[in-house]
Amino acid sequence: MKKIKAGIIGGAGYTGGEMLRILVNHPDVEIAFVHSNSNAGNFIHDIHTDLLGDTDLKFTDELSTAIDVLFLCVGHGDAKKFLDANAIPDSVKIIDLSQDFRLAKNAKIGLKTFVYGLPELNSEAIKSAQNIANPGCFATCLQLGLLPLASKGLLNNEVHVSATTGSTGAGQSLAATSHFTWRNDNLSVYKVFGHQHLNEIGESLKQLQPAFNQAINFIPYRGDFTRGIFASIYTDCDLSEEDALKLYQDFYADAPFTHITSRNIDLKQIVNTNKVFIQVKKYDNKLFIISMLDNLLKGASGQAVQNMNLLFGLDERAGLCLKANAF
Repeated sequence: MKKIKAGIIGGAGYTGGEMLRILVNHPDVEIAFVHSNSNAGNFIHDIHTDLLGDTDLKFTDELSTAIDVLFLCVGHGDAKKFLDANAIPDSVKIIDLSQDFRLAKNAKIGLKTFVYGLPELNSEAIKSAQNIANPGCFATCLQLGLLPLASKGLLNNEVHVSATTGSTGAGQSLAATSHFTWRNDNLSVYKVFGHQHLNEIGESLKQLQPAFNQAINFIPYRGDFTRGIFASIYTDCDLSEEDALKLYQDFYADAPFTHITSRNIDLKQIVNTNKVFIQVKKYDNKLFIISMLDNLLKGASGQAVQNMNLLFGLDERAGLCLKANAF
């Protein structure tokens, strides 16, 4: 089988680095170029030093369209600017990791239309799509914790969420809250009740439960660790724990990366993997759900590769059988 030729825009950042770590070992992909204005001419392993011995590719500031798929690993707002400035032929499939095209009102630019790339929700649409808007990390984590309930019209009460993310969720650019001296031994909240990912979460839930109009009370935390999202979710629900567990297991029966359990779970089980672990428990009338994933993999680059696999008719797991940090 001819290998898929992939280009990466924004290869020097966290999501670009994760994309490279996956694609250099993907059996069906050849990396055609890795674009970076600030690092053009440098070896990739000069920036992503762990890739020494894996690739001798260099960053480039030139764009080639002699590829099959283009990953946009750029900041929010920059994907739209890039596509406005560069004519990408329709023969090239685009997977955008920014938030620029995730919402229905923003899903078109010129003649290009983007499909929301959550495989557990839109796998059939993804397979026939030309362009993919990769979901946000918090959005993926929270949606996967709630979609089974929406599929049965059971989200009829307020939803309460507390979720902690690692420092890589803030991106590679330094800010006051991403310095080691501030982040270490520290915990804080941000964007309380107003996180931007709530909009895409709401759209996905309404896709399955059109009448959904309940508040999602979301409190995000900055955690003292580098990667992963751990979300605890609860809402009033009449299902028994046994029935809720079966609902989740049935809903994700064909999802190769989403796993359901009633046992206690911890973040190290999924860090450095494309997996999502979901724990379902019942306390009185409260259904309690823990959903956790790696924000740079299933929350970003891993999910983008999963979408690429679906776009090109590959095994959904190709290149994504990654090892967790067990201890």
